[in-house]
Amino acid sequence: MEYWAALASLMGAFAFLQGVVHAMFPAELRAALARLLGRLTRAFSPYCYFDVTEMEGMSTNEIYDAVQLYLSSTAAPASGARLSLSRPLNASSFTFGLAASDRVVDTFAGCAVTWEHVVAPRQGQGFSWRPLPEEKRRFTLRIRRGDRDKLLPAYLDHILAAAADIKRRSQDRMLYTNARGGVMDSRGLPWDPVPFKHPSTFDTLAMDPARKAAIMADLRDFADGSAFYERTGRAWKRGYLLYGPPGTGKSSMIAAMANFLGYDVYDLELTEVSSNAELRKLLMKTTSKSIIVIEDIDCSVDLTNRAAAPPKPKPNPRPSITVDGAMVNQDGGAGGAGQSITLSGLLNFTDGLWSCCGAERIFVFTTNHIEKLDPALLRSGRMDMHVFMSYCSFPALKILLKNYLGFQDDEELDRLSDSDAMRGLEEWVDAAEITPADVSEVLIKNRRSGKTEAMQGLLDEFRARAETRGRGFSDGAAAAAGNEAAGGDGENEEEEEEEEKRALESPKEAGKEQDVGGIDSCADGQDEEAEEGKKQV
Repeated sequence: MEYWAALASLMGAFAFLQGVVHAMFPAELRAALARLLGRLTRAFSPYCYFDVTEMEGMSTNEIYDAVQLYLSSTAAPASGARLSLSRPLNASSFTFGLAASDRVVDTFAGCAVTWEHVVAPRQGQGFSWRPLPEEKRRFTLRIRRGDRDKLLPAYLDHILAAAADIKRRSQDRMLYTNARGGVMDSRGLPWDPVPFKHPSTFDTLAMDPARKAAIMADLRDFADGSAFYERTGRAWKRGYLLYGPPGTGKSSMIAAMANFLGYDVYDLELTEVSSNAELRKLLMKTTSKSIIVIEDIDCSVDLTNRAAAPPKPKPNPRPSITVDGAMVNQDGGAGGAGQSITLSGLLNFTDGLWSCCGAERIFVFTTNHIEKLDPALLRSGRMDMHVFMSYCSFPALKILLKNYLGFQDDEELDRLSDSDAMRGLEEWVDAAEITPADVSEVLIKNRRSGKTEAMQGLLDEFRARAETRGRGFSDGAAAAAGNEAAGGDGENEEEEEEEEKRALESPKEAGKEQDVGGIDSCADGQDEEAEEGKKQV
């Protein structure tokens, strides 16, 4: 009782003194004394403080959102702080937020920093076209004075980069394709997006593990090479050429690269691009951290031979006159002839000045026949890494067996290495020259029959393909032997056939030349008729 009586007396004395101070000193003087005391405290404090507010005037503060995302994903879970759970719109994962009035400790460059999330009620606000939140939120950063030059602004740059990477990885990746004829969508973009949900990864990709490890290391070095590319003065981009027979997994490789890096994919259809200028516009509308794909480059447009003779002139379309007097061709174009993509435009797209308008881009070209490509497309700087997608090998076959037949790990496959089916698969896989797509199809058909039966069915398929190839080779060898036995007679017959073809083609070429001359004269007459029609209108 005596303790509580003494405590009550002390509290009463404090209340009396507070009333005396309020009566003797006005509010302005008390505020000035409080500011002076705060300055003296900060002057002798070993720390300095920085506030990051949620709102900067009427707009949101980008640094606040970045700090919230960075702390919730890195520092806060490790420190055991209290977190708030949320899931943004169009996000594929949950995010955590630092709770109000909580504090976390982070380290950067060997220095310790402290973040505190301060939440206070907002004072009554007047009329505003844009209502503000009911609470004022801010982060307070406390660092030592001696570490200020070492941490700022490098620490904030690290937070912004890490937050952007976390945000990109938490959102759904998109697959874009260029709209027909360069038509813009409602947002003014020439790309049509759809969610990218391809499940292919490097773990499920049927390829030799050593080659996969090399590609993954190259991709990892590229993604982490911002300082390297800036120091060497190179544009932050890289080119890949995937070539090989159909069905060897080129599209799956692209999907695995996108899932490994967390990049968006832009599937560029060259047949829908009308000119080099439109190709540059498409490149300018792509984002950083993306993969730009041009599949089957040898089949999309004719870019294989720059030294070929120019095409023969085509007949000029008969012009028509509109109501306003404009000359419009019958093919829908006004004025001269239309443009098309050239090899020079494609090279500038991948390695020119316009390709540097952005960072962290990967160009991927695919083809089934690398020998058809122009050598200018294959040099370093445009296609830095050539990846040959070969037929199914035994290491790749083991990956497919794990994917489709449910083998848990390599140890389970190794236990079957002494079985007749596994030894037969290893012996016949190279002779069969079968693609991973064909192997997958056989395994899908037999996946309900059991592992042993499915492997036996695959072995039968290997043997059948190898025997078919063997018969083809024997027939070819017999034909070659017959030609050698015939001696020079066969060669003479081939020469005679070539001469007959030339004799048959020569009248056609002469007729074409006459047609070209007639087209020119007709074109002059059409121009005169068009001019007369324009005068009449």
